[in-house]
Amino acid sequence: MTRAAATLILALAAAAQRLPARVDAFAQAQALNAQLLSSRSATQTLERWCRDHHLADDPRIVADGVAGVEKTATADQRRRLEVGADAEIRYRRVALRCGTRVLSEADNWYVPARLTAEMNGLLETTDTPFGRAVAPLEPTRETFAVRILWTDSGEPPPPAIFEHRAVLYTREHRPFSEVDELYQRALLDE
Repeated sequence: MTRAAATLILALAAAAQRLPARVDAFAQAQALNAQLLSSRSATQTLERWCRDHHLADDPRIVADGVAGVEKTATADQRRRLEVGADAEIRYRRVALRCGTRVLSEADNWYVPARLTAEMNGLLETTDTPFGRAVAPLEPTRETFAVRILWTDSGEPPPPAIFEHRAVLYTREHRPFSEVDELYQRALLDE
């Protein structure tokens, strides 16, 4: 056997060993996507995922604020949130982290008048995730856009694996927030 043939055989064997791990990671990504789509709270779903997959010693989700980013609500977002052009909408960008892993990057536009003073305070001054801060509203989510960014289990996962855009509603079905969440490959058991 030539050296080139031996090198090729070793490379193919290494690739074959990596393929099942990629297929498993791809299946994990699809399972998490389904869980998030059927969930009332992305924060709770991510904490459960972090705990079940042992992604950190403390499976608590923390929202690290991303400074220097400002996005004004569009006319379509105002329509979905059922507010006029003069209503205040606040913007918050965060990286949702479990331990040292950033699981999702999220843009959040919300109507502060539809939250309590305590909720607004938590969002403005702490690393509390939005879902935990607004939990007393018993929110529900209606996802209106999903973008799958990793479509081939034979390829390594890209930095972001899927994206969700959703509107959050109070228990009285009043919209109070719109989110754009970009879920990261750090969610996978790689």
